[in-house]
Amino acid sequence: MGIGLTGCAKHVDARVAGDDDAAIDGAAARLEELRAREQEDDLDCAEQCDVSAKTCATAEQLCGLVDRNADRDDLPPRCASAREQCAGAGDGCARCQGG
Repeated sequence: MGIGLTGCAKHVDARVAGDDDAAIDGAAARLEELRAREQEDDLDCAEQCDVSAKTCATAEQLCGLVDRNADRDDLPPRCASAREQCAGAGDGCARCQGG
C-alpha cells in the first residue's frame, strides 16, 4: 500500500508539470489561430484590434507559464516568439487606427 502512495505522489508531480505543458501548448495553439485570423483580409479595424488584444493576453498567459518553469531552457524562446507576435498584432491595430 505504501508503494501505491509513493507512486501516486510521483504521479501528482508529473501531472502538475504535464498541466503546465498542456496549458503552454494550448496557449501556443491559440496564438497560431489568432495569427491566422490576423492575416485574413476581411478584418475591419475593430476586429484587428480585438485580435491584437487577445494575442497579447494569450502571449502574457504563455509567458507566465514559462516563468513558472524557469528551469526549462526550451520554453523562453516560445515566450519571446509570443511577445513578438503581440508586438506585430499591436502594430497592425495601430496602423488601421491611423497611428
